Amino acid sequence: MKEYLKSSIVIFFVSIVLSFQLSAKNILAATAAEVNAALPSIAPGDTITMMSGTWSNQAIVFKATGTAANPILLRAQTNQGVLLNGTSTLRIAGKYLIVDGLRFENGYSSSGAVVEFQGTDGSPSSYCRLTRTSIKSYNPASIATDYKWVSLFGQFNRVDHCAFEGKTHMGTTLVVWLTSANVPNYHRVDSNYFGPRPILLDLTGNTANGGESIRVGTSDYSMNDSYTTVESNIFDRCDGEIEVISNKSCENVYRNNVFTSCQGMLTLRHGNRCSVYGNYFFCNNVPNSGGIRIIGEDHKVYNNYIENSAGSSMKTGITIVNGVLNSPLNRYFQVKRAKIVHNTLIGNRYSLNIGAGKDTELTLPPLDCEISNNVVWSTKEQLITYTDTPLNMTYAGNIFYGSSLGITKPAGITIVNPILTFASDSIWHTGSLSPAVNTSVGSYPFVTMDIEGQTRTVPFDAGADEYSTDPVLLRPIRKSEVGPLAVVTGVQNRTEPVTPSSFTVLRNYPNPFNPSTTIEFSVPVTGHVLLNVYNGKGELIEELFNYEAEKEFVYRLNFDGSTIASGMYFAELQTQGSVTVRKLLLLK
Repeated sequence: MKEYLKSSIVIFFVSIVLSFQLSAKNILAATAAEVNAALPSIAPGDTITMMSGTWSNQAIVFKATGTAANPILLRAQTNQGVLLNGTSTLRIAGKYLIVDGLRFENGYSSSGAVVEFQGTDGSPSSYCRLTRTSIKSYNPASIATDYKWVSLFGQFNRVDHCAFEGKTHMGTTLVVWLTSANVPNYHRVDSNYFGPRPILLDLTGNTANGGESIRVGTSDYSMNDSYTTVESNIFDRCDGEIEVISNKSCENVYRNNVFTSCQGMLTLRHGNRCSVYGNYFFCNNVPNSGGIRIIGEDHKVYNNYIENSAGSSMKTGITIVNGVLNSPLNRYFQVKRAKIVHNTLIGNRYSLNIGAGKDTELTLPPLDCEISNNVVWSTKEQLITYTDTPLNMTYAGNIFYGSSLGITKPAGITIVNPILTFASDSIWHTGSLSPAVNTSVGSYPFVTMDIEGQTRTVPFDAGADEYSTDPVLLRPIRKSEVGPLAVVTGVQNRTEPVTPSSFTVLRNYPNPFNPSTTIEFSVPVTGHVLLNVYNGKGELIEELFNYEAEKEFVYRLNFDGSTIASGMYFAELQTQGSVTVRKLLLLK
């Protein structure tokens, strides 16, 4: 009875919200001037629709203030149907604004980034979103001209289901900017396609810095906390420079991304206390490819799968770099207390390089680091390279096999065939006969699941994959699930077909949760589905799904509660003639 009353209350508030939305305005615009003319009368819940066609040399400044329950939407009349070229740019200036479905192609920016989350006066935006938008080949005449394609300022902004490809000139594709005020960003960059980006060259034809696909922070403010999450993106042949992702701030999360044939690495270049987990690196033996490069203090690197990297020196499967004595902000801080646990490295040319870059300046070797419960298997070069000898390095529960170890075998490394299974998904998995099963040691409370989202059972298995017969909840995200034309938005993964008996939210897990939970649903027939999360007052917190759902599939979506208060929330699934509500308990 209580559940029924609670559901009725939520549905009542939802009806108020929907009624409000029915009275909201939808204004058509054919030019940036018409967009600007509409803004003075715009109100929360309103929409400005940009008419399909070519918009040349249009400087769009989307300045407004929506609310969490009723954001203001600037959208293309049809997804990708608005082509912005010439010198067209976009500024998202305000709070609770959404830009949806635009396409920038074959133009260039004459001032600043192509898209900026700030006003022309430099005032940052918050709680804004850029979604289903593409930027392709938006290059100036000279490759030496430096501008970014997306610049994120402010707090709590999101870039999702976008596509970025063909950047040939100087400047990072997407940048998160911090300030001297040390105010965390809490941005989210997810479900995007970062397509081919060629090696960045200077005017003399030499390779140059400044060709990252994502940079979170800058050297100047790299000791500031950002709390940005980069997840479920695809990086495809992003060759701009050694740093495909460049971390230059603290407390960031990089998870569940896929890197394919990139001549570069996910690099923790500056800053401390970042987490890198659940990522797949399919290097495919391309030159200069690598996995993860570590610099700084208290990083956690776990549950990653790194396969067939072909780089050396600074570009190996996992590279731990030497530090500089009394390092300035723009050099190399000593690696301290890094935890590199439960990773699987397969077929890499050089699997681990410790103390990389040692020279007369980089003299401080890694200190107090842990390498535990990893599976490393390669028949190429030696498995471990000590470019410098680490200080107080701990090895525990590791399985290494194939080539020579490369160092005197320490306690904590077992040389034995891991007996992995090459499955239909073209990934090496832990099999039932693997010596990695039930052999992990040590306590790492941040490791509770494996790379596939399966719950680890004590004693855990070594490597990224836990042998389990439970359903696979996470897998490498596919190209069809990212970018503007994604089949379903926000879906993290999809399992084998099922046959549900009703329209229902099956469950969420974990529950209670902190800070995120996975919400799962299925439908017996293909049709439009709306899945929203509300608070106890019936206020919309997040729209998780508003698309056609295919029959006979289980959909799993992540709800992140890191920016909201503890309490009871409600996930509501709406479809033809059916409403189902499930309670979500956030405990911080």
